[in-house]
Amino acid sequence: MQKHPMIEQLIDAQLDFLEQTFAQADTIQTEFHEFYLWFRKHPLQELWSCELISQLLQKQILATAATTFLVEQIAEHIRFALVHPANDQTKIADVIPVLTVDKIAQYVSSKSGHRQRLIKTVVNNPAFSAMITQLIQHSIQDYLDNSVIAKSVPGVSRFMKMGKSVLENVTDSSLDDTVARYLQKNILKLSQMSEHVLNQHFDDEKLYHFQANLWHKVKEMPLSVLKNYIETQDLPHTVGLAHEIWDHLRQTEYMQQQIHDRVYTWYIRNQTHTFDQLLRDLNIDEALIQHELNELLVPLIQQMVSQQHLSTRARKYLEQFYYREETLKILNV
Repeated sequence: MQKHPMIEQLIDAQLDFLEQTFAQADTIQTEFHEFYLWFRKHPLQELWSCELISQLLQKQILATAATTFLVEQIAEHIRFALVHPANDQTKIADVIPVLTVDKIAQYVSSKSGHRQRLIKTVVNNPAFSAMITQLIQHSIQDYLDNSVIAKSVPGVSRFMKMGKSVLENVTDSSLDDTVARYLQKNILKLSQMSEHVLNQHFDDEKLYHFQANLWHKVKEMPLSVLKNYIETQDLPHTVGLAHEIWDHLRQTEYMQQQIHDRVYTWYIRNQTHTFDQLLRDLNIDEALIQHELNELLVPLIQQMVSQQHLSTRARKYLEQFYYREETLKILNV
């Protein structure tokens, strides 16, 4: 393409004008504010469709695997938070408001129906029955073998051993087998008794006081006690396991359907709302645009101007414009 002196002078003049104009902070603030005023008036459905949003989320969240670097950074940020020196001087009560703790305690203790169903499910589980059976058997055996009375009172130990032998002879089986059979026959009754005792022990008032007492015990502890329960050196492994679960879940039809349906529900509810309303839901309003975001954008655009990035990109399109056949005809060159 042959260069024309007048066109080159026009391009240079325009680039010089753009650089001088956008080097001014007021210009950047004004233009961004004007864009926001235009953008905020449009309803969601005028600019984006439900399917477009859904496809974007499907691609970026579900179809894109997390990088190894991202997983490592998550583990590193958790580790940094756990080992931060401020944890030694910061109490648990300093970061968790006591009124919120009390609200949680009241909420949990008031859910008696949920709690009773949970207890019923637990005590009727075969694993719970097996645990109770073994616990009773071991307790009886331990009592017979290590009873304080049997050790301190002469003759009692021999009497207890004799009673055990008589029982085993009569039943024609060991004491353990006898007790096990009895417990198996009465396990339903034992489960019902366990359920009754647990419901008594964890009624609304007792559960509330239990949580309150627990809070009073831990509130003065420093945040550094968390290191006693979380192995910081194992974080790369544990975070990696969590990532494996997500990596599998994101590829399931279930998760894809969840994302699609949630986007659809949100879109139907908000499609007639303007972006001004949607942004306010995210705590983004005109004041944020004019002040906080302006503080971020002004240095960025000024760097683009000072490093010739803006003029380089603008020159490309100005050349395309001025050397078009239609423009050349207008300029008569």
